[in-house]
Amino acid sequence: MAKTPEMTVTTTPLPDGYVVTVGGDVDYSRSSELRAGLLGLLKGPVQRLVLDLGGVGYMDSSGVAVLVEALQIQRKRGNKLVLCNMQPKVRGIFEIARLHTVFTIVGDRAAAETV
Repeated sequence: MAKTPEMTVTTTPLPDGYVVTVGGDVDYSRSSELRAGLLGLLKGPVQRLVLDLGGVGYMDSSGVAVLVEALQIQRKRGNKLVLCNMQPKVRGIFEIARLHTVFTIVGDRAAAETV
């Protein structure tokens, strides 16, 4: 069985928030790491949180749950969470769960920074 790539998370500041670039698979064994990172960022005021998922080839329900939790925090505060660069397989998961109607999903980072 092939070993899945390690998950990477990098954060880049924006004038009104952050871009979080995620790479690798986001599954049960790694979603808690992503959750800790996002909740750490959201302790302070973050008007715009952009999640660049271009490097994510697979995401299970635990990864989706982390993103839903971050979205709920941002919405409660009147702030934005934008997903971008989703690979077709990951976007398909959001479409099956009808979450593409809940999240703001755009094609690329430039679009995400202006939504």
